[in-house]
Amino acid sequence: MLCIAHSYTDPYFNLAAEEYVLKNFSGNCFMLWQNDRAVVVGKHQNTLAEVNMDYIREKKIRVVRRLSGGGAVFHDLGNLNFTFVMNGHEGDLVNYKKYTSPILKVLRKLSIDARFHGKNNLTIDGRKFSGNAEHIFKKRVLHHGTLLFSSGMEDLNLALMVNPSRYRSKAVNSIRSKVINIKEHLTSDLDVIQFRDMILKHVMDTSPNAFIYEFTKEDIDSINKLKCEKYETWEWNFGYSPKYDFEKSFSTNSGQIHVSLNVSAGIILKAKIYGNHLNKLDTGAMEKLLTGTRHEEKELLKKFESFPFSDHSIDITAKDFVKEMF
Repeated sequence: MLCIAHSYTDPYFNLAAEEYVLKNFSGNCFMLWQNDRAVVVGKHQNTLAEVNMDYIREKKIRVVRRLSGGGAVFHDLGNLNFTFVMNGHEGDLVNYKKYTSPILKVLRKLSIDARFHGKNNLTIDGRKFSGNAEHIFKKRVLHHGTLLFSSGMEDLNLALMVNPSRYRSKAVNSIRSKVINIKEHLTSDLDVIQFRDMILKHVMDTSPNAFIYEFTKEDIDSINKLKCEKYETWEWNFGYSPKYDFEKSFSTNSGQIHVSLNVSAGIILKAKIYGNHLNKLDTGAMEKLLTGTRHEEKELLKKFESFPFSDHSIDITAKDFVKEMF
């Protein structure tokens, strides 16, 4: 088994690295890695319904979609991620208990009573510290999980604090759980890198023919290419979201405005804007600007930067109007 514990912390690179290993390596592989602050959404989620856009913009937290399903999770350097990429037989690839067992064994060595809970979570005293997901490619499975070690709980809670009532779709919604950091249960002084090294040693000691592997220049070039072409793109991270409807009402000094959007592949197909103080001509012009545009702040600002809100007695700026559309 190839064992990789690399130092790259770019979330776009790291998600690309997982796909690259899954699809281009032939042997079994185990990886340990960390991301700078990021929200990682599941493959079948509506990103905008999972992420507090105001907060992540303010804090410069990146957003990236992963290959596997499941819910949105927050990553930072206090969180450790582990990935198994394993060969297997059709019908016998998915096995959450198998791939989380090494983590539980390491924690028990540290006198922590961690347990497998539900379908794919690890908990301590009933509180979640690890969520896991899997993706099948041919006869290979990619299993990955988070390990909250000393993560910033304020960032975690606020980055994922959203109002799901604004979005209606068939997308997979995250299930919020009470979470905890592993460090709170340690009886010895241990940092996240030392914890990483303990896990790596355990996997190498218990896996036949395990050896350390470092990405070659060719590997890194290929991963960066995939990163640029897929994992950094709006099309993957936002546009890939399932069809959804967006509804929101907000107040101005002139009165109430209601916005209704029908969105597919991240593009607004139909828009309806109304309010007691808006006439049909005003809303028709605004709806026309929205139709065919990405449901994305920068694109919407371009469309509305020259719209004469004041000429139509609407006391709101283009920037404030666009902010209300998320």
